[in-house]
Amino acid sequence: MNTRSSHPPDDWTILALVQWTSAYFESHQIDSPRSTAEILLAHALKISRIELYLRYDQPLNRAELADYKELIRRRIRREPVAYIVGEKEFWSLSLIVNRHVLIPRPETECLVEQALGDIPEQPIDRPFRILELGTGSGAIVCALSSQRPGHLFIALDKSVEAITIARRNVIRHGLDPSVGFICGDLFSALERHRARFDVIVSNPPYIASGEIDRLQPEIVRYEPRCALDGGSNGLFLLDRIIRTAPDYLRPDGALILEIGHDQFKAVRAIAGDGNGYGNISVKKDFGGFHRVVRMVKSTGNK
Repeated sequence: MNTRSSHPPDDWTILALVQWTSAYFESHQIDSPRSTAEILLAHALKISRIELYLRYDQPLNRAELADYKELIRRRIRREPVAYIVGEKEFWSLSLIVNRHVLIPRPETECLVEQALGDIPEQPIDRPFRILELGTGSGAIVCALSSQRPGHLFIALDKSVEAITIARRNVIRHGLDPSVGFICGDLFSALERHRARFDVIVSNPPYIASGEIDRLQPEIVRYEPRCALDGGSNGLFLLDRIIRTAPDYLRPDGALILEIGHDQFKAVRAIAGDGNGYGNISVKKDFGGFHRVVRMVKSTGNK
């Protein structure tokens, strides 16, 4: 029988508290219990994780311990660590996140890698114009603009709260001179046939509606459903984007999309259904799953 107390002692040192919390999280099936304990304790003390071990024998005062206990309670309720500490690292950038935006995932870095291949390192004849649909926290546009200075980026989202977070992240990393924002629903905020882009990227909602409630509690209870729900088959937004994007791409412009691991055949069928694309390819993520689809607007498609 597990007799471990649900509250840490009032007089333990940093090291002892990390050890206690790790075991407590493990007994509640919390992922990565040791690193989670370290992240939360460092956040409570407003120090780095490295400093925890430089000050391992330091006891917490009453206020610090109370703050830390509250963080433990939140994690036990399965609130994601990123929302608790208000930050998530993506592409080596520390990004502000909250419950209005999806937490950036490592597999989305594959989308960034693919898009970087379509954007010159420096403008040659002119700056490229890049559009991100559904920017959320701004993770993708921050990563791209940090790696491709001199080009012009537009980040679009229908959520005012998401645009606010994305703008804060762009400013935080000094990227605001090259990034603009539009609040709107996909392409509806752009004037057709006038706003033409060299590259359009998106990580749209692609989970089937009926599958969402089967996901981890961290996702179901806390992350914005609108950033997850791809309709009855998960393809609703992907279909809309693929069919409409040619109106906003330059000839030979690239559309690059993150997709579900089992959606490539369906996405390829949509792209090939008379929608004016060629050179359709797919990139695998770190787990070996089909994750990023790239398609190029045909030159004959005006």
